[in-house]
Amino acid sequence: MVFRKLTPNAVNRAVTTLDTPSGKIINVGKVLKALGAHPILTTFLGGLNGEFIRAGLAERGIETCFVAVKSPTRQCITVIDDSMHMELVEESRPVNPADFRKLMGIIKSRVSTCRAVVMSGTIATGGPVTLYRDCVRLATKAGVLSVVDAQRTALTEALKAGPGLIKPNRTELAATVGRNLHSESDVIRAMRELYERGAQRVVVTAGSEPVLAFDGKIYYRVTAPRIKVANPIGSGDAFGAGVVWRLLRGDDLGEACRWGAAAGTANALSLMPGELERKDVERLVKKVVVR
Repeated sequence: MVFRKLTPNAVNRAVTTLDTPSGKIINVGKVLKALGAHPILTTFLGGLNGEFIRAGLAERGIETCFVAVKSPTRQCITVIDDSMHMELVEESRPVNPADFRKLMGIIKSRVSTCRAVVMSGTIATGGPVTLYRDCVRLATKAGVLSVVDAQRTALTEALKAGPGLIKPNRTELAATVGRNLHSESDVIRAMRELYERGAQRVVVTAGSEPVLAFDGKIYYRVTAPRIKVANPIGSGDAFGAGVVWRLLRGDDLGEACRWGAAAGTANALSLMPGELERKDVERLVKKVVVR
C-alpha cells in the first residue's frame, strides 16, 4: 500500500494498492525464474491466500509442489510513503506435524533431480527444529548445493550438517551467535565462528551496507550501487537467488555475490518483492564493487 504521506491518528487513503505472491522462498523462486533458472517451490499453503499464491505462481510459469494445510496462509502488508517503508506481518499459524512429514516426502523425491536446495525463513510452529539440518543432509547425500537463510536454532542445527552456504543478515547473525556485533571485525569473527561450526561459505547481508562473505580462505566485501529505492522488501531473498544462480554457473563466491548484489538492488527498484527484470540485473552488476 503506497501513500503520499501517512498521518497518525487519521484516515489514510492509499494511492496504490498491489497484491502479489510473496514471502521468503517464494521471492527466491520468482527471482530465479526471472534470471532464467528453473525453480521448484514447495512449502505449506492454506485458505484463500494459499489459492491466490498458487494461481499467481502458475501464471508466472513457476513449477510448484505445495502441501495443502488447514491453517490459512498469512497475509503481510508493506506500507510505503515518501519517507519510510514499514512491514506489517501477520504471524503464521501452526502446522500439523503430519504435514511436515508430507513436505519432507516431497523434498526426498525431488532432491536428486535438482542442483541446489534453498531453505529460507522461519520454520512454522509444529515443525521440528531439525528440519533444515535434515534437508541439508539430503542435499549432501544427493551431491547438490545446500543453502540456508535462517537464524537462531534453525541455523545452528543446520550447521551440524555442513551446509554449502548460509546467508543470515547482520541482525540474524548476532541472534545466532548470541552477542551484539558492533563493528565489521565483530561480524567477521562471528562469520569465522559459523564457518568453523560447519558452514562451507558464509554470506552476511546488511541492507544498503556492504555485504561480507567468506569461503574459508578469502573474505569479500561487496558494495552495491546506490539507487532510488521503491521497496527494499525481498532484496535479501533476491540477493540469495542471485548468488545461487551464479554459483551453479561456476563462479567463485566473490563473483557470485557481485551478481547477488545486483539482483538485490534490482529488486529494490520494483514496488513488488521478487519481481525484478534480468536486464536491470545485467546493467547493475557492472556497478557492484567487490574487494
